[in-house]
Amino acid sequence: MTTPPARSLGRVLEDFGSTHLDLLYGDVEGTAEIGGVGIHDPHDEQRHPPHAIVLGVGVHGADEIVELLRRLADDHAAALVVRETIEPAAELAQVAAETGVALLALTRGVSWAELAAMFRTFLSDGDNDEAQTHTLGGVPSGDLFALANAIAPLLDAPITIEDHRSRILAFSGRQDEADSARVESILARQVPERYLRMHEKRGVFRDLYRSDALVYVPAPTFGDEVALPRVAVAVRAGDEFLGSVWAALRKPLTPEREQAFLESAKLVALHMLRFRAGADAENRLRADLVTTALEGGVAAIRALRRLGPGGGPMLVMAMGLAPGRGADHAHVTAERQRLAGALGVHLTAVQPRSAVALLGEVVYALFPVAGDPAHARERAVLVAANFVRRTGERAGAVIAVGSVAGEPVDLAHSRADADRVLRVLTSGRTSRRVASIADVYVDALLLEMRDFTIGNRDELFGPLARLAAYDAKHNAQLVDMLRAWLDAFGDVMVAAASVFVHPNTFRYRIRRVAEVGRMDLQDPAERFAMMLQLRLMDLGGQAGEGAFAALPDARSADCPREDSEAHVPWHGHTPLRAVEGVRGVDGDCSPSRPLRPRGMSV
Repeated sequence: MTTPPARSLGRVLEDFGSTHLDLLYGDVEGTAEIGGVGIHDPHDEQRHPPHAIVLGVGVHGADEIVELLRRLADDHAAALVVRETIEPAAELAQVAAETGVALLALTRGVSWAELAAMFRTFLSDGDNDEAQTHTLGGVPSGDLFALANAIAPLLDAPITIEDHRSRILAFSGRQDEADSARVESILARQVPERYLRMHEKRGVFRDLYRSDALVYVPAPTFGDEVALPRVAVAVRAGDEFLGSVWAALRKPLTPEREQAFLESAKLVALHMLRFRAGADAENRLRADLVTTALEGGVAAIRALRRLGPGGGPMLVMAMGLAPGRGADHAHVTAERQRLAGALGVHLTAVQPRSAVALLGEVVYALFPVAGDPAHARERAVLVAANFVRRTGERAGAVIAVGSVAGEPVDLAHSRADADRVLRVLTSGRTSRRVASIADVYVDALLLEMRDFTIGNRDELFGPLARLAAYDAKHNAQLVDMLRAWLDAFGDVMVAAASVFVHPNTFRYRIRRVAEVGRMDLQDPAERFAMMLQLRLMDLGGQAGEGAFAALPDARSADCPREDSEAHVPWHGHTPLRAVEGVRGVDGDCSPSRPLRPRGMSV
């Protein structure tokens, strides 16, 4: 079997097969090595890399295709991919022959994002082939697609290579000879959940983990769905289970083919180790370069040059997981890695010069922008929101968008803004899943102010301290009453309804707030001080996490005297209890000079 050169158009069609692409018109044998992947945008003046595969998203009709083929010929493009099935047209064949640009059709059901991701993987595999030209078993080292195509003729069956999580790493040609379940697996790059449950129930995975022998799987039955029987073999490196190789059978394997399948598993193990080492090395290099770029300064210029974004304005995105994702660290880590890859595909489809890397628990992206900074930031927010919407609520991704950096040396500031926004989004106190620093600036400031008070071990002073001490001793809720009154902008009717008390009762209690706290509620500065302190107190989600030190035993706190400046530590407000259970509103802490808030309706 002759394998086309790496990164050639012929190799693309052989690896992807009719499951993803069909050749409509043009010659793939005479095309040069693929230079990259571009996405056609009719509203943008684009220059694609030489010998690029261009994705014609939204291109319809023979006239549009002919015009685009002629334009791509000026860029020396290798091929154009279109979505719809084109009616046979002599003009298309003639233009494809004249321009040298092959016309490919994207199979129905395959998304553009998925195709872009597969091209990206294909080209990165090509880079690894160039860097490591040695072979294993006559196949380029680490090239799992070439290996799959080499094994398939030995078994006379289409095969897939899967990792230990049943994700499709590579597949051979001739997948159209398999069944709908195989096509569904390849399109999703993951074995469908219903088949995983069936294999688990039948003990298929148990047999693969325990034995090096072939594991035969009878044809599954799911309603009217027709499927072929399978045979699988485990891929191991010593005691480590790396994955498995699966063949869809239309006829039983002969003993010779069974032995060939067992022997091929050993070769697959070597290639999977090489593939994993190459991927790990590439990821580490990318992470190092992104880290250098995020630090700004002169080194960022060199790092960006190696990453690909180059010069020009750009901003930093930071992606994390919303709180409450569970305690399974392995699952959370795998989900974070999956989302990192998905974000890279999404941003690359929108802006090919983007760079994404997982650094610790945060996924950072360098996103090139153009035009007015405010408009560029809004566009980045829309791009991020589109990704979050596509991944769904279950994924729990949140994305922070930093400020626009006009020069690479300013990326550190953009990253700092993105980190500030991400902290707000993961604090559990907002329903936003995407935001820029302009959207949550005040929330970020409050969190930083809370950090400052915690770092200084500040205590609560003044009127709010007196109210907190009074509530602690008398089981009262004057702090809650003040909070409700401030939240309602002094509207007694609204505030009373929010705490479920009669308006007259609330008026009496808010007078007690002014008396016990010795404050003038008509003073805007004093009201602002109370609102700010209450917000800082509320930022502590649990006891001991608030802006002020922990409150001592509430029942033993002494009531502050009239002639002393009260101060008590405080960690947050006491939850509002039933109104009938409130007592001590007229306790012995009332001052000798009661202060009545002016302007209140009584």
